[in-house]
Formats: sequence, C-alpha cells, structure tokens
Amino acid sequence: MIRRMTGHSGIRYNYQTGNGVIAVPLPQPIRILSVEDHPVFREGLATTIGSQADMQLVAQAANAVEAISEFRRHRPDITLMDLLLPGTNGTDALIAIRGEFPQARIIMLTSSESDGDIQRALRAGASAYVLKSMPKNELLGVIRSVHSGKRHVPAEVAARLAEHLGEDELTVRELQVLRLIRDGYRNKQIADQLSIAETTVNFHIKNMVDKLGANDRTHAVTIAIRRGLLQV
Repeated sequence: MIRRMTGHSGIRYNYQTGNGVIAVPLPQPIRILSVEDHPVFREGLATTIGSQADMQLVAQAANAVEAISEFRRHRPDITLMDLLLPGTNGTDALIAIRGEFPQARIIMLTSSESDGDIQRALRAGASAYVLKSMPKNELLGVIRSVHSGKRHVPAEVAARLAEHLGEDELTVRELQVLRLIRDGYRNKQIADQLSIAETTVNFHIKNMVDKLGANDRTHAVTIAIRRGLLQV
C-alpha cells in the first residue's frame, strides 16, 4: 500500500512493506526565476510553470536590476531571461549574474533571431537560447534538460548561426567606428572622437563593409543592426 503524507520535510510517499513503513522523499522541484517585461507573456509563463509538478516559480522580474536582485535572494536552479529588457539587456544581466554566480544556469528566452545576439549570449555562458515561439512542451523539456546539466540550441537557432559561420568578426575598434556612424558622425569627427587618423577610420570602414557584405558605410550599419551586432 502507498500512502501520501506531509511532514516537516515536505511531501513524502510512504511505502508499506513487510518490515514496516519506509518514507521516501519526493525530488525537489526545479526552482525557476522568470525575467520578462511583458505582463501577458510573463503571466503565461507563470501559468505554464505552475502546471508542472516538478517545477516551482520562485520569483519574477521585469528588468535587469530586478533580475540580479531576485537571483541573489532566491538562488534559482534555472533562470528564464528575456533578451530585450528596458535599460540593460538580458545578456548584460546574464553576464552580471554569472560573474557573481558562475554555476548559474540561464536560458535566454527571446524573440530575437539575430546571430549577433545569439553568439553574445552563448559566449557569455547561456545554457540555452530559445525563441518565444517555441511550443510550450518543448520549452518545458529544455528547462528539464538544462537543469540536468545539458546545453540546448534549437535547430532554427543553430541554422541562423551557421549562416555566418567562418565569416570574419568585427573588431572592437570597427564596432566603435560603426556605432559613431550610426550616431551620425562623419569620418573626420570619428577620427577626432577616437583620437586616430582619418585615414585609419577609412581603413576600418573599408574592412567593415567587406566583412558585412555591405555597399557602403550606411548599409553596413543597417546590416549590423539587423544581425544584432549593433543596437538601435
């Protein structure tokens, strides 16, 4: 006979055997922190997680500052992190959390399919990068998989990364030049801002245009924004 009871240690299953009753504790639920600024999606996640016997939503946050604070308070097993948050983005929040808690398992849950966003999140230590369009049951499977110690990159995300596999990455200086072009600076002004020669600026722009397959400096900015290499 199996009888269920609740004690100081939580819910247990009691097994009646010939030698008496053996209390076997149930596995602890996966403790989850949800970081999402859209109320409707946040509520949907809460409902989905709440319907699972092996999961528990321990806290919610709507921005990076709250995410870091709630992580410190609850030390969740899994964090579901949106990428596009007000103020500091989700990847920066991930970097901050993992800088303090290197073992943190964080799943980026986002609508961004930009290869730049994907690469930055995975390099920062994300355990998974999944899209919000993923079916509910698949998302639950990813949570369980990551909790067991695995990493997860769905096929559609891997395909987006593969599109630019082997391409030269933009250097830090090239990205600095690109940001200034985005902000409306002319080449001479960029040179003054970065304390480099204008001929050096021209050299960086030529490299950026070639690497991005762009027609000119303005087109390079457009491509970089689309790929998530540059923020608007």
